[in-house]
Amino acid sequence: MNKIRVTIWNEYHHEKKEGKARDLYPNGMHMTLAEKLADDGLEIRVATLDMPEHGLTDEVLNSTDVLLWWGHCRHDDVEDRIAAKVARRVKDGMGLVALHSAHYSKPFRLLMGTDCNLRWRNWGERGRVWTVNPTHPIAKGIPSSFMLEAEEMYGEFFNIPNPDDLIFVTWWEGGEVFRGGCTFTRGLGKIFYFHPGHETCPSYHNDTVIKVIRNGIDWANPAGYQFENPGHFRDPDEPIVNKDV
Repeated sequence: MNKIRVTIWNEYHHEKKEGKARDLYPNGMHMTLAEKLADDGLEIRVATLDMPEHGLTDEVLNSTDVLLWWGHCRHDDVEDRIAAKVARRVKDGMGLVALHSAHYSKPFRLLMGTDCNLRWRNWGERGRVWTVNPTHPIAKGIPSSFMLEAEEMYGEFFNIPNPDDLIFVTWWEGGEVFRGGCTFTRGLGKIFYFHPGHETCPSYHNDTVIKVIRNGIDWANPAGYQFENPGHFRDPDEPIVNKDV
């Protein structure tokens, strides 16, 4: 069985500059995710904003089955051409798991076609994540609800297109609710957005959060489908009796 080739992309900014983020994720959130997700079914590499081409060369993208994207404060520093290249690869079949503030990343907004704005409040409050679509593959093995003990509040209205599937809805102790786990299809690519993961909150040390992300990788994996560009000339499979035009 072939391993799923996963690239974990991270701005890697806060963990180098903020003490609390550094304490929670001393080697960067990308490395914590890589360590937590490591298993025999995945081949994982990491990429960060400050690498050449943001670590997303053609070679890397063309050998990535599922891309995890974490961003927060440096969305504008991502080159437009790299963002467009990522969006194109998703449409051609690469899976995308967009984490936390990746809702506002350039690739995600290109794929959604909206500004993806939402309400937010960073008070480190409790949030209960409800599984509202328990038969979805991403919900496999996930309880009917689970608690985020401290997380940045994201709330409605979340300006995204109607999701293909809504899997998780989060209720916050301040009263808001949020469509925090939902899927989309763009071209041949599958996209899963999942909201936990503020850099000063311990969500990526939560086993249930990691399980959801792992399920999202399995779901978004294109499973070896070979994309055939519909814009290319194609010889017929069957003989054509009269091909005069």
